[in-house]
Order: sequence, then C-alpha cells, then structure tokens
Amino acid sequence: MKLIIESGATKSDWRVVSNQGEQVACFAASGTNVSTMPMGSVEAIITDICKQIIGQGIVIDSVYLYTAGVVTESVRASITQIFQTMFSAVSVEVEDDLTAAARAACGHHPGIVAILGTGSNSCQFDGEKIVKRIYSGGFVLGDEGSAATLGKLFIADLLKGLVPKYIADDFASRYQYDYAAIVENVYHSTTSPSAFLGGLAPFILEYYNDAYIRTLVDDNFRAFIRRSLKQYDVDRYPVGVVGGFGNALKSIFSEIATQEGITLSRFISSPIEELIKYHTI
Repeated sequence: MKLIIESGATKSDWRVVSNQGEQVACFAASGTNVSTMPMGSVEAIITDICKQIIGQGIVIDSVYLYTAGVVTESVRASITQIFQTMFSAVSVEVEDDLTAAARAACGHHPGIVAILGTGSNSCQFDGEKIVKRIYSGGFVLGDEGSAATLGKLFIADLLKGLVPKYIADDFASRYQYDYAAIVENVYHSTTSPSAFLGGLAPFILEYYNDAYIRTLVDDNFRAFIRRSLKQYDVDRYPVGVVGGFGNALKSIFSEIATQEGITLSRFISSPIEELIKYHTI
C-alpha cells in the first residue's frame, strides 16, 4: 500500500491507496511546516496517524509526503527516519508543497504552475522536476496574486482613507477593527499575519463590482503574472493554477491571463486527488 500525504500549514490530508489507485483509508491531521515547527511537533503528528494506520492492520510499503518548508536534506532525513521507525522496510519520499502542486497540475508532462492561495508561488516543471522557480518572497516581500496580498493592499488603503466610504463603513461595522487592532493582528499576531490578511478576501470580493475593488483585485493578479509567471516559458507551456483562492476566482484570473497572453491549462483546488493519480497511474 502507498501512503500519500499532502500537508498545508493548518491541515493535512492522508490517503492510503493500492498500487492501482484504489483508496483504502483516509485520515485528517494538523498541518505541518517543517521549517517553522519543532521537529518534535512534526513527529507527534506523524506518529499519531501512523499508529492509527497500523491499528487498522494496513501494511505500508511506500510513503510520499508533501509539506511546506522542506529546504534541507537534514529535514528530509529526519522525516524519513520517523516513518521508517513506524513502518519497517518502507521507502519514503519527502517533497515540498510546490512539487506537490507541479505534479498535481502537470502530471508527468512539462508545464508551469501557479499556486494562488493565502500565499502565492510558482515554478516551471519539466515532467520530472522543478527546473525554474521565482521566489514568492512571502506577503511582506511579494506573494502577489494571493489572498494575503489582496488583504494587505486593502488594509493599507483603508488606513489611509483611500477605500470608498460605503465600503469602509461596512467593514468597520462588521469587523470593528480599529488601528490598534489591525497593527496587533499584522505585527504582533501569535498565529499568522498572512492568514489574518487573507481572511479579509471574502469581504473584499463582495464588492468586486465596485470599480475601486475591481482594480485592486485585478491588479493583484496582474502583478503576479507580470512579476512571476512571465519569467517562465509561457509562450511554450500552459499554466496550471493550484489553490483555493485561484480556483474560487478562476473566471477573473482567466480573463486577466488572457489579456496578458497567458494560456491556462486547469484549475485545481486541492492537489491530493491528482497526486494519487501521479503515484498510481
């Protein structure tokens, strides 16, 4: 049996599948980011689910883990050791979330991948490996096209009185964030500033028919295309879009991509189903 895991920052999706791709079991767990979480916390999450799998009498012979923060070989070695301690004679492959997106969107074929979620990312894939990557920079230095950056742009304008009054008044009545609360959530949050900013996207998008909001949303996507996607071979390969934010706004993003001369291949909200196909077909 194969164990395929796709982990975001807040939750992870675990699937046990046969070599033919038949799903045998699924589990949900907390998310992992192995560059920011203590390895002890990562090990506790992995161990808990592995014990549940063993308890069901399932024999695992290969593990494929995709998680944020895989940047060093020592991290890969540490995670591999955890799985090999739980499952004897198991092969383990540990990759980052960008590789998950590339394999989900492109399969075994070359292409370009855009991640549009709370954050954003991108790469060019040759069918086997990532061959070019423009770093996103996170929501402070980049993340153009993401929900967090849209929230940041809106809040920055709100603080300077640039948001249309009727929208600003509605925001104030519904969220009741004064200046101090906004600063606290962005600069002193004990959870995730990007999650706070990205969480404002649904409110912002309610007003997409307003010219100011439409420009804010469209320019956020256009900046991502011009600053990131156009550095790849977009004249040769289509772009697959992965992530809930991009999937929710696919009509808007598709229109802007067409205006910018970008060909899109598909939209994928969550990579796990396509990863199962990648590893079994």
